[in-house]
Amino acid sequence: MVEGGRAGSGRWGRFVPVGYSLVLALIVVGPLLRPGYLLLRDAVSTPRSYLTDSALGLGDAAPRAVPQDALLAAVSTVVDGGIVVKAILVLALWAAGWGAAELARRLLRASTAPQLLAATVAVWNPYVAERLLQGHWSLLTGYAALPWTVLAAHHIRRRARRARRPGASARVPARHADAAPDDSPCRTSEADEDTGTPSRTGTRSGAGTPNGRAETADHGGAGSAEASDRRPDDARRMPEYSRASTGRAQRHGYAGSAVCAWAMLAGCLAAAGLTPTGALLAGCIALVVVGRRNIPGALVLWCAASAPWLMATALSGAGAEPSDPAGVAAFAARAEPGLATLGSLAGLGGIWNADAVPGSRTTLIAVAGTAVLLALVAAGLRQIAGAGAASTRHTRRALLVVAAVAIVLPALGATAWGVHIGEFLVTRVPGAGLLRDTQKYVALAMPAFALCAAAGCRAIATAGRKHTGSTSGTPLTATLFIALLICTLPDLAWGVGGELRPVRYPPAWQRVAVLVDGPGDVAVLPGGMFRKFPYSGRAAVLDPAPRMLPRDVLQTGELPVRGRTVNGEGARARAVEQLLLRGGTASDLAAQGIGWVLIERTTPGPLGDSKTTLAQLVPEYTDTELALYRVPGPIEPRANASETHRLLAITAHLLWALLLLAGPAGLLADRALRRRALAGRAVR
Repeated sequence: MVEGGRAGSGRWGRFVPVGYSLVLALIVVGPLLRPGYLLLRDAVSTPRSYLTDSALGLGDAAPRAVPQDALLAAVSTVVDGGIVVKAILVLALWAAGWGAAELARRLLRASTAPQLLAATVAVWNPYVAERLLQGHWSLLTGYAALPWTVLAAHHIRRRARRARRPGASARVPARHADAAPDDSPCRTSEADEDTGTPSRTGTRSGAGTPNGRAETADHGGAGSAEASDRRPDDARRMPEYSRASTGRAQRHGYAGSAVCAWAMLAGCLAAAGLTPTGALLAGCIALVVVGRRNIPGALVLWCAASAPWLMATALSGAGAEPSDPAGVAAFAARAEPGLATLGSLAGLGGIWNADAVPGSRTTLIAVAGTAVLLALVAAGLRQIAGAGAASTRHTRRALLVVAAVAIVLPALGATAWGVHIGEFLVTRVPGAGLLRDTQKYVALAMPAFALCAAAGCRAIATAGRKHTGSTSGTPLTATLFIALLICTLPDLAWGVGGELRPVRYPPAWQRVAVLVDGPGDVAVLPGGMFRKFPYSGRAAVLDPAPRMLPRDVLQTGELPVRGRTVNGEGARARAVEQLLLRGGTASDLAAQGIGWVLIERTTPGPLGDSKTTLAQLVPEYTDTELALYRVPGPIEPRANASETHRLLAITAHLLWALLLLAGPAGLLADRALRRRALAGRAVR
């Protein structure tokens, strides 16, 4: 294990966690990088998607995949959609590990070894494994954005506090501006900048080390106690006009830095907002960390980053309808072997679907893995919750509170009375159905767990150093715990035990997509939303037709969960499906706005008396995989969205895309401002 010096062994040491996180991501998704498409349970990638009303969130169903579907529809006109999904997934896992390492470096001044342990906790855990198996690849972008959102929000809060304090800028030594890397999304000074006093933890961190070298990078929640109260003599020696000029430059620098910080927070919220759940995750973190005075601005940014699904809900009304109360119990968190529900959630597991769980989590190995993780968290809890430096104290403690709530509330939601409360909410509160899969929100514990793991590594190494006198305790401790975390979840490697692998669609899909060019929506048989194709593997998968065809495909939204069926919002889709199953007439289909009927011939499912209906339709294509029929006669226009609604939805998506680009733009501008400040300091 490489051991960095102060906060990561300088500029090159910062790249070690970056490369390590990328390696972890590639080990996890390796098999998926072969040619083909992701088709596993809820995950559906296709060569080409289309900007239908459903992709904009204006269909009958709630906008759960907005703006994800619109993004894929836009980008797949240039790049194969399967490649786009794979790239986003790799970037998400990479960013999760890198962000956790950066969080440990920024808030704890952790050296390289604890950073690598924090990255491992963020990537190699049951939450990532279970959500990959469930097919929630886009949710992992929200998960990956959490540590970066913490850093951006923390930077905004710290800058705002310093800007409100007269003369605060003069108390910040020049060396602290150099302590943070250029490529960081925020430049958190680990010394107590707000008070100008050294960190209490840092003042004692050098004590007890065998070689007497300053080990403030390995101790203390707020980092170095390097004379943060020193004040440069330049301001006293400077002429009056020069001091005035410097003051103006500093004010402009603060204003520019603040704008950059808000831009980076906007980018984080937009990246997380690839799905509505991801937007909620990042929004919670941002509002808790950013500080009371900055909450209004953060709320405005969150609403803008969530504009695609908020606008779709307002225009279509689908997501605001009451949800089926049966979904609350069906999607409640689930206990794993040897662990109660609370223990499963505390170990970052407990997904509702027992089939979307790695094999190792179905044995008592789950107990060992949870014990290792919680031992690390417990070892670092005191440092994270302790006083430390005032500049990071609020953020550290806030993350601990969020983690506790994110674990306890889903556990309570799985109890009998918790289910009753959930049923009350989803039937009476518009949009509350978004909260029924409560285990999703355990992701909020990840930033705190990563910090506690890094701090726990240092605490354990320090305790061992007192007995052995070894100077290599931290890297050895980190190596041991990294090995334990990986060995207790071995099947996350290589596609979660090989489940995450690409499939190849039969050519019939592309042929049918070309033929569907007339008016009317598409109805699909067999009934239901899930399929088991010969090429899709053992698990039932979402029907790829809605993303494969250029017309809106009706879906009932009904979900088979734990032996029961949870009703969806697709009332029109259910009516059309029943019409087909009972052998209705072609004119009945036309009256419902149906112009096409697609038969998926290699998957099981109910067909009913649909042959009676199909005999009245015009065959357009048939082979062993698919059959396409056109409904004759005039089709009753039943557009789900007017042109005005489509324009508003597209505008909301463009706003989201601009915010997504604001993140890297803010980072580049921040780097430019910093270089200019360093150049000006060198001239003076």
